[in-house]
Amino acid sequence: MEFIFFSRSMVNRKSKLIIGISSRALFDLDKSHEIYKNEGLKSYQSYQVENENKTLKPGEAFYLVKKILKINELYNDADRVEVILLSRNTSDTGLRIRNSIEDHKLNINRAAFCGGESPHRYVKDFGVHLFLSSSIDDVKLAIKSNVAAATILSRKLTKNKKSSSDQLKIAFDGDAVIFSDDSEKIYQKDGLKAFIKNEVNSTTPLKEGPFKSFLVQLNNIQNDFEINECPIRTALVTARSAPSDRRVIKTLREWGVRIDESLFLGGLSKNKFLESFDADIFFDDQKKHIMSAVKNTTSGHVPYGIKNN
Repeated sequence: MEFIFFSRSMVNRKSKLIIGISSRALFDLDKSHEIYKNEGLKSYQSYQVENENKTLKPGEAFYLVKKILKINELYNDADRVEVILLSRNTSDTGLRIRNSIEDHKLNINRAAFCGGESPHRYVKDFGVHLFLSSSIDDVKLAIKSNVAAATILSRKLTKNKKSSSDQLKIAFDGDAVIFSDDSEKIYQKDGLKAFIKNEVNSTTPLKEGPFKSFLVQLNNIQNDFEINECPIRTALVTARSAPSDRRVIKTLREWGVRIDESLFLGGLSKNKFLESFDADIFFDDQKKHIMSAVKNTTSGHVPYGIKNN
């Protein structure tokens, strides 16, 4: 049985940046998940009910969510961003999650508890612009629905650190994330020389990838502020270098999309650059880049494009 909760807010939902997040991305549910895998559903249900008044510890995306919600403090009339819980729990086992949201004073009012089924069906109905989950299957289904989505890796693999800044900093890979994987396909099939030739000779912008629409929504918020007062800062962190960088720059110009920092690394490891940028989260389609970055930076794998076929 599924339960979907709606608040009575009169805010125009089209004006909001809306983030959907799974319970395991928001909170540390590793212990209860192990009980579910090893002892079954009934033991899991009993454990969650027995511990429903014990506050869950932060999960991998917890501090990211806090920063996102903090943006609302800069607006007087209405919330500019919203976070919605999208969970495979039932409302009964999800009560512990609800209680933990209140205990941590997170302004999360809407939720879908889907009773073991994938919540991806509701991302469009809620108007979600970005879906973060620990389930790669749910993430793939969301991307197929044309919603930006990424798999958040387990906290066992990374440090759950707070950023040193109040500014929300988001880093993106380029190909197969912001842009399509068309150029990456040429590189994989015909090699670097063919890739560079295609990029240099192309007279058309790159096609949009799964995260273009999310980047546009971030830009909409950024445009509400002067650059030196903006609560959001973005970075493009890509393996591209000259001369293939020119097509990227012209594409962003054509789209009218702002990227605050662009790092064309020419194949260098992205890890140290992400640390220096102090990214709150990094999105990349390649697992090898994510596994390197996640040691120090919360990272989301985007299972899209030729590298994920």
